[in-house]
Amino acid sequence: MEHGTWINATLVYLGAAVLAVPLARFLGLGSIIGYLAAGILIGPWGLRLVTNPQDMLHFSEFGVVLMLFLVGLELEPKRLWALRYAVFGWGSLQLLGSAALMMAAGVAFGIDWRVALVGALGLAMSSTAIGLGVLNERNLMSTTSGQSVLSVALLQDVAAIPILALLPLLAMSEAQASGGGWLAAVKALGVIAVIVLGGRLLLRPALRWIARSETPEIFTAASLLLVVATASLMQAVGLSMALGAFLAGVLLAESEYRRELETDIEPFKGLLLGLFFIAVGMSIDFAVVLHQPLAIAAVVAGFLLLKAAVLWGMGRAMPIPKPERPVFIILLAQGGEFGFVVFQTAQTGGSIGAQTSSLLVAAVAISMLLTPLLLLAADRWWIPILAGQSRKTLPELAEPQHQPVIIAGFGRYGQIVGRMLYANGIQPTVLDHSADQIEAMRRFGWRVYYGDATRLDLLRIAGAASARVLVLAIDDVEQSVEAAKMIRENFPELTIVARARNVQHYYELLDLGITHVERETFDSALMSARSVLEELGWGRHHARTLALRFRRHNIDQVVKLAPHRKDQDTLIAAIKQGRQQLEEQFAQERDDARRRQKRAGWSAPPDGDASSAAGD
Repeated sequence: MEHGTWINATLVYLGAAVLAVPLARFLGLGSIIGYLAAGILIGPWGLRLVTNPQDMLHFSEFGVVLMLFLVGLELEPKRLWALRYAVFGWGSLQLLGSAALMMAAGVAFGIDWRVALVGALGLAMSSTAIGLGVLNERNLMSTTSGQSVLSVALLQDVAAIPILALLPLLAMSEAQASGGGWLAAVKALGVIAVIVLGGRLLLRPALRWIARSETPEIFTAASLLLVVATASLMQAVGLSMALGAFLAGVLLAESEYRRELETDIEPFKGLLLGLFFIAVGMSIDFAVVLHQPLAIAAVVAGFLLLKAAVLWGMGRAMPIPKPERPVFIILLAQGGEFGFVVFQTAQTGGSIGAQTSSLLVAAVAISMLLTPLLLLAADRWWIPILAGQSRKTLPELAEPQHQPVIIAGFGRYGQIVGRMLYANGIQPTVLDHSADQIEAMRRFGWRVYYGDATRLDLLRIAGAASARVLVLAIDDVEQSVEAAKMIRENFPELTIVARARNVQHYYELLDLGITHVERETFDSALMSARSVLEELGWGRHHARTLALRFRRHNIDQVVKLAPHRKDQDTLIAAIKQGRQQLEEQFAQERDDARRRQKRAGWSAPPDGDASSAAGD
């Protein structure tokens, strides 16, 4: 393969990724595992389409550099300060506690302390990509466990920088550490100071000057140049390229060009990270795994159990509900993609040997492959046990209810509906599946029952057969549609008043025959538009009239376009036509207002004032 042309190599890499990644995501294993599997498939221990993965591994490491640049862009000082206790407190406890236990275990088994330290630091990291992906998939990001996983992952992203900076020092001899090491440290600090000070003074003006050229591809080139330049500068003094990229990202975290930089860098980061994971999969030395299966199994089991012990203690001390603790522990106990970077960097620098690096890389990859299986096992056995214990402290819906209104979902949307009903003497039956939300509402005196509104038996107890209205305020779109289908099938006389996240959700509910549907941000956006018109000189009454007219037109248009929503050409043409009709209608009203003013002997003011006079 190495003697082939570059186009054949590109065909192999892209073909493997296109086949393996969608299949892995379809199986619920995540894209990273798909990339790893693709690398294993085409690598020396698979089909042997690639026999020397090191060249690709060195090239694709730039994907990690871009990833850390984007991490730096997200770390605004305000965000770090708001999360300071969770990030630097619990995050440091997880990382340092896990690393200390694993290093102690390694030294106890006779491993050199430097090798044990490198292994412990690499294995203490968790997969941010898998962790956040699972949280989004399970709609857990806003829960206590979700925020806890995010905080720990954020600390790991930050800690990755000093860990990478530490690795070259571990590889130094004593003479280097006492002589040349000090000189290298001084050079490194000087370069960091140059990047920080130069970035503060020069980066924004330079980006502003480039942006004035109004050439998008040049701004993209400048974004990549910025990352490459800072990374190369750090590499020149013996430090990690990722550290330079991270510093550049932090310097631009509050820049007005932050979002544009993210947009430009993200596609390159995703592609190169994918190639990096493919290269990692190819570089797994299965000879080590086959010759030392017991050692691999012991490393995997050992570091998972040690990390899980630390996380279990954290879960008990943190305000994480019992049913959410298994996900918290499993997502952070696994190894992470940055462990690959640590071990590869340590091997290149001479801190650990190639055989040890292969063993550790294989252990991390196996732990990532095991994570989906561990989550499935937890869903079947562990979480139900904890949920049963947790529900004993929650208000269970055990007796039949007979209220005229049921509210399913008591988040920010359902609470507003509930407060309006309570203010008018109506006490609804409220259901929510979040233990955190129920505990919070109970402190304010609300009677909220624990339960999933997609369960038929629970809705029967809630009184759906006799209630007049059910407010469907579930946040998750799929669960909302599932609940709506079940309610329509089993309680056809029950009127559903539903919340829609967006137009597509609106259409799915409309297809089920639900006519009382409100898009959650539509009316608030119209109120903002009214405020803008009033600030520009329109009268309050006329601004209100225009907003109501726009609302009616928009709703009529959405309903009218429902049959054509899958026909893109017809849909676009109808939207353009509707927008033109609305603009013509408003323009005609402005002309009528001017003519009325002229007949009354007024001088015609500007458009905004004319509308104001006509409205008031």
